[in-house]
Amino acid sequence: MPESPTVTETLSPLPSSVSAVFDTVQARSPHEPEFQQAVHEVLHSIAPVIDRHPEFVASGVVERLVEPERQIMFRVPWVDDSGTVQVNRGYRIQFSSVLGPYKGGLRFHPSVNLSIIKFLGFEQIFKNALTGQGIGGAKGGSDFDPHGRSDAEIMRFCQSFMNELYRHLGEHTDVPAGDIGVGAREIGYLFGQYRKVTNRHESGMFTGKGVQWGGAEVRTEATGYGAVFFAEEMLAVRGESLEGKRVGVSGSGNVAIYAIAKAHQLGALPVTASDSSGYVVDDAGIDVDLLRQLKEVERVRIAEYAARRPSARFVEGARPWEVAVDIAIPSATQNELDEDDARALIAGGVRAVSEGANMPSTPGAVAAFQQAGVLFGPGKAANAGGVATSALEMSQNASRQRWSFGDSEQKLRDIIADIHHAAFDAAERYGHDGDYVVGANIAGFERVAHAMLAQGVI
Repeated sequence: MPESPTVTETLSPLPSSVSAVFDTVQARSPHEPEFQQAVHEVLHSIAPVIDRHPEFVASGVVERLVEPERQIMFRVPWVDDSGTVQVNRGYRIQFSSVLGPYKGGLRFHPSVNLSIIKFLGFEQIFKNALTGQGIGGAKGGSDFDPHGRSDAEIMRFCQSFMNELYRHLGEHTDVPAGDIGVGAREIGYLFGQYRKVTNRHESGMFTGKGVQWGGAEVRTEATGYGAVFFAEEMLAVRGESLEGKRVGVSGSGNVAIYAIAKAHQLGALPVTASDSSGYVVDDAGIDVDLLRQLKEVERVRIAEYAARRPSARFVEGARPWEVAVDIAIPSATQNELDEDDARALIAGGVRAVSEGANMPSTPGAVAAFQQAGVLFGPGKAANAGGVATSALEMSQNASRQRWSFGDSEQKLRDIIADIHHAAFDAAERYGHDGDYVVGANIAGFERVAHAMLAQGVI
């Protein structure tokens, strides 16, 4: 039986104005499929911009943009509770600082490799540009798995990780945040070690901190909230709202939990959550408090939700996209929703998809949604709430201010509305009405490209 084609093997041909750039990316990064996929999507969208702006070609804007400004890889040795020395690999890809200091999260997960960190960093350039807040794009992390590790082991790993990375960070240079596997606990250990080795209390050099020691209200909730707000903006264009809509969410981490919570608050009925073992469906609506208890406190598998909730059932080894919903918010990981999943959702009556994770939909899935007339909000627009609120945290740290939860949430809402408008407008200007993928890529690219042009070939 022949092997199924990989995601990169199914990518469509690119216009001639950008195809040579992609050929170079493939030649230089031959074993980085996620990175190639992310670059391909952006190049496909911005080809019309290149055609209108020959000055971008003359100054090599695109060629420079697809090559990171700096790639950092390092060894992370640490000692586990049994006294055994463990060694992991650390990464920080500083992709673009043309709009401001590098900004992007750290991911601790066994799947982390160079391709994944580069794809995430590349996406971050445009996501951050869309927020309009003067931040560049970066990403980092490690193949360390915090799952099942004690607090002491995680502390020792974080301290070792920061012993190398600190020299590349700073509030005017590079400002990390959390991501998969990096929550408030890990950020606390990382920031503490940075403060120790630098002898500086730079509150603004790390975001996602605890509210008691420099963190911002709504930062924890922001990515999930933002994905729901973006869905709300898309629906409003068609004269619809979230009220009464069934919502399918994948994942059960930070993004998923707060997407579920906000969907509830806005009158929708979120009915699914998942982890790597399978998914639960709860037709009475996901109980957010129970989900948080299981995932943030007890740190157990999603099956336990169904064991404690009579209205729920657990489906092992499957993804939640077979459940009929009106709105889908994929919030787990990259390429988690493929073309077959998309067709199942379409058959179930899905009306809008708002990506809570980074690139969770494969190219085939995106094409299926768009061909079916489903509203589709790509991650670089729909999940920009996290980094937008991180930038708000940086502003508060710089001015030694604290904003209330209500004020911060309103600022987040306003930023998401601005991102939606920018993507919608850019798509319209280039003849792709309603195509948020093209619109988000073009709007983000234009802001970065004009800045690169102004600052010279560096």
